[in-house]
Amino acid sequence: MATTTAAARRAAAKQEYDAYVAQCPSRKLLDTLSDKWVSLILTALAGGSMRYSDLARTVAGVSQKMLTQTLRGLERDGLVFRTVTASVPVRVDYELTPLGTSLLPLMAAIKEWAECHIEDVELARERYDAGQAAEKSA
Repeated sequence: MATTTAAARRAAAKQEYDAYVAQCPSRKLLDTLSDKWVSLILTALAGGSMRYSDLARTVAGVSQKMLTQTLRGLERDGLVFRTVTASVPVRVDYELTPLGTSLLPLMAAIKEWAECHIEDVELARERYDAGQAAEKSA
């Protein structure tokens, strides 16, 4: 039986997790992370534990269904802890896991970039749309 070196095993593992390969499982994770609600919820939790209702107020525009669905997905992926406290009514708190905390700087940077550059993007869109309209009328 042939043996492989540790370096060869690492190289094979790296090849297995290449997001440019269609079957790579990291693509599903990238799909999850690219969702706007994910980035907003993760950055909202940066300050610490929050109740469901606080998250709903902080992330304006998210429906109850989308908030619940997104939080369940984040919990499943190990990015968010969900703590249920038996009381009347039941209290449910969410907070970032260490894995979620490790992702936070990237998500916060993307959110901040979007906030800083939205005017530039809107101007670019206007120029593009004006060019497209001119091409169609020509």
